[in-house]
Amino acid sequence: MRTYLAALLLAALVSGLLTPLVRLLAFRIGAVSKPGGRHVHRQETPRLGGLAITVGFFAPLAGLFFVQSVVAQAFTQDVRRVAGLFAGGVILCAVGAVDDTKGLRALHKLYAQVAVAMLAFVCGFRIEAVSLPFIGELSMGVFALPVTAFWIVGIVNAVNLIDGLDGLAAGVVFFAALTNFVVAYLSDGALPALFMATMMGSIIGFLFYNFNPARIFMGDSGSYFLGYVIATTSLIGAVQKASTTVSLLVPIVALGVPIFDTLFAMVRRWLERRPLFSPDRGHIHHRLLDMGITHRRAVLIIYGVCIVLTTTAIAISLGRSWQIGVALVASSVVFIGFVRAVGYFEYVHVRRRQKERLRSRDSEILRRLLPRLPARFDAARVEADVLAVLVELGREAGLCYIEILPASEGEPTAFRWANPKDPDPFGRDVLSARYPIGWDASARASINFGFRSDFGDVSPQTEVLLQVITDMAETSLFAVKSRLAPLRMEAKEENASAAAVEVPSRP
Repeated sequence: MRTYLAALLLAALVSGLLTPLVRLLAFRIGAVSKPGGRHVHRQETPRLGGLAITVGFFAPLAGLFFVQSVVAQAFTQDVRRVAGLFAGGVILCAVGAVDDTKGLRALHKLYAQVAVAMLAFVCGFRIEAVSLPFIGELSMGVFALPVTAFWIVGIVNAVNLIDGLDGLAAGVVFFAALTNFVVAYLSDGALPALFMATMMGSIIGFLFYNFNPARIFMGDSGSYFLGYVIATTSLIGAVQKASTTVSLLVPIVALGVPIFDTLFAMVRRWLERRPLFSPDRGHIHHRLLDMGITHRRAVLIIYGVCIVLTTTAIAISLGRSWQIGVALVASSVVFIGFVRAVGYFEYVHVRRRQKERLRSRDSEILRRLLPRLPARFDAARVEADVLAVLVELGREAGLCYIEILPASEGEPTAFRWANPKDPDPFGRDVLSARYPIGWDASARASINFGFRSDFGDVSPQTEVLLQVITDMAETSLFAVKSRLAPLRMEAKEENASAAAVEVPSRP
């Protein structure tokens, strides 16, 4: 245990010290992520954090060549797997770094992932057989190579797709690594336990700079590397063929969130007839944000689900057949409840309604009220008049409530109206749709509309109509010089006034 703890601490130290230097390098070479589109951050943020994670991971492993211990002996004797881990990890980190800096086509990245997966297979990371409860050992035979490649490429891309919020991918992989470490340590697997200890350390050092608000992202260099290490390390246990568990079931359960998110993304893009590698805003973390949950809380919620799955995975590795079944049922209930809460299973119904061009009752009401709003907002002279227009809209449209919330957490609500005719305006069946008043960092507040829908979700038509209403309110708030108006519009007005004063008029 001392060797594992020393490796974890050294990896955390190296990763923590290198991350600020990598951050400066990313700014210098232009490896930055810009806000907008499907990205949720509001300012340019450097990528390439995976370089610090990779070096932090390998630093304590390299030191084992000069240390005498049981763990060091297991590490230095298994040369083929160690070489496969080093070579594959470095290659995928380099591919990700190039993509973070210059950009690569999705197909080219897939080719690189498949090639590295085949390299890992040659180096001994293989799925040759698994042991299934009640069934026995199932041999892969000639399918060992494609199944192994599919596993490694799938996990690499699963980690990459979940990397959408500050600290999310790093935290999810940390819990998966913790699961593998506990299982390996209890089963005397020195090599996988060592790899997971160093991985946890490098993640901890990086999370100091990556947790919300993030000062650096891991980028593809980090997600590819972490996905490769977690996938290959899991296969070290797969060849041991535990007698009462599914060898690959432990990492599958531990990585339940990114694996499910990846599978659903593939289904979603197939239904939309889009390329499987095309980006979108339909991932599980995006849906949490669309529900009005803050950035940090969304990450913590997913962390909580990962803790449940981690506990279940450890129970699976230690239990008997009936205990495995109970653990799987319990985790399935928690996971299905979570994905239902974020609306994953409603997506097919939404697609069907869009195809049939069905409109919800709330969108039809807003569509008919919309032509009356410009004149009402134009007649507003003070902030209270603008709020009165919103209240009138809420009454006519039968909304449950309208709130104006500050952009910063912890500040009091700027305005709140609840429909007096609604017995439970903030009930559990009330949908919430929130829109910022302004763009990006210029917004000082946002409007939150609460309403009930016959379809049980916010339809695309309602989304557009509420956004148009928010834009009208934004223009009116700026015209009356409200404290809720966006900052950027004020700055533009000041610059225009200064320009008018400095430039003399021509005779």
